[in-house]
Amino acid sequence: MKQIVFIFLSMLVMGCSLKKQEPDSKPNFIIIFTDDQGYSDLGCFGSPNIKTPNLDRMASEGMKFTNFYAQTVCGPSRAALMTGCYPMRNARNDNGDVPHPKLSLSEVTIAEVLKPVGYTTRMVGKWDLAGHNPEQFNPNLLPMHQGFDTSFFTPGSNDSKVHLLRNNQLVEKNADMSTLTKRYTDEAIDFIEKNDEQPFFLYLAHTMPHTKLAVSDEFKGKSEGGFYGDVIEEIDYNVGRIFKKLKDNGLDENTYVIFTSDNGPWWIKGDHGGNSAPLRGAKTSAWEGGLRVPCIIRAPGKVAAGKTVDQVLATIDLLPTLAEIAGALIPTDRVIDGLDISDILHGKSTELDRSFFYYQHHILRAVRKGKWKLHLPHSPDSTSIVYEKWPIHSAPEDRVLFTKPMLYNLENDIAETTDVAAENPEVVAELTKLLDWAKEDIGHLGARGLNAGPLGTEPYFTPNNIIPVKKLN
Repeated sequence: MKQIVFIFLSMLVMGCSLKKQEPDSKPNFIIIFTDDQGYSDLGCFGSPNIKTPNLDRMASEGMKFTNFYAQTVCGPSRAALMTGCYPMRNARNDNGDVPHPKLSLSEVTIAEVLKPVGYTTRMVGKWDLAGHNPEQFNPNLLPMHQGFDTSFFTPGSNDSKVHLLRNNQLVEKNADMSTLTKRYTDEAIDFIEKNDEQPFFLYLAHTMPHTKLAVSDEFKGKSEGGFYGDVIEEIDYNVGRIFKKLKDNGLDENTYVIFTSDNGPWWIKGDHGGNSAPLRGAKTSAWEGGLRVPCIIRAPGKVAAGKTVDQVLATIDLLPTLAEIAGALIPTDRVIDGLDISDILHGKSTELDRSFFYYQHHILRAVRKGKWKLHLPHSPDSTSIVYEKWPIHSAPEDRVLFTKPMLYNLENDIAETTDVAAENPEVVAELTKLLDWAKEDIGHLGARGLNAGPLGTEPYFTPNNIIPVKKLN
């Protein structure tokens, strides 16, 4: 009898020691955002040589999205994710002449939407919304001023170096990039551990697999997919660590985890670039390989397990969707381009009427509606980075300039090989009207649309060397 009582009491103690949110509490949200990961760089998306058991398990326990879109380069993609808007629509604290926006404080981020309904928020990883160069950024536009309670991040890209900040203070210059995937995950796990009794939003934006590639010794030389495969397999392992922490802390059934990438892969010969097959194109292009990315969403008991969804969805849908699930309000004083897809996630609907517009920095390139995608003719502008530098990031056969509208049936021709505009004039006419609307409402080339946010006049911060910055009052 004493032994039974002891076991019962031990179980009670163990249960009490395990912090656990109430079953009817608001759910947690974790967005894991990789950098330049190709459409087919996961086992569950068809990779023949990169092993991703944790993400494959995530897909089998959640939903896999095969027509999910981001933007074509880093900064715009992050702006779209955070605001639910096409980047051309965003208000910016710059003159709009560079691809990577310095996102204005007037914009409302996912974190700012969730905080009023009780969420604690944290940003870890690559920010890239205050300046792309890690030594030239606006300190007023860092995560702490965009709705995040705490942060551990690099302000820009890892083209050559990474400087790390904690909140608004520099903590490390020239960090060892081979440690970043693990260190970011350590920070994420610490945040989960400290906030497991209240709803939280964690935005984990990995630096990898953006070049300069780096991987820890534990994973170096282990993947059949070469150096790039090593990097992806290390990310996969660390995704597994996050799921373990959620389960250990009793949060697994109350947490939506979203895994996706900011754009397609670099077109790089050798084993430093990813794979967008069977899609055409790569990062910086408006081909499918530039914007269509792998996406998995898992929430046990809420999101159906093992389901593949083929509706056209996008990162811009996450802000309105998370707001709906959390019972939060979205801004009503501006246009939000994203759609609430919570009914699709929860299996209540499969219907979605939407058009998706493909922007290449400030240039409107194409539109998709249903199975149809129409590319606009190109009008070369020699002063634009899009024409000066971006073509080198695509394979030679993908650098073509269209002299007429080109129509593709993505249902039958996912690789965009055969123009069928001549056989479908009514489709071309319908999609052309959508493109005309986007030019007027969102913007195109040098003209910002009727419902686009303004460009800022505040001077941006360009020090010779990165320095500690003070938090705004």
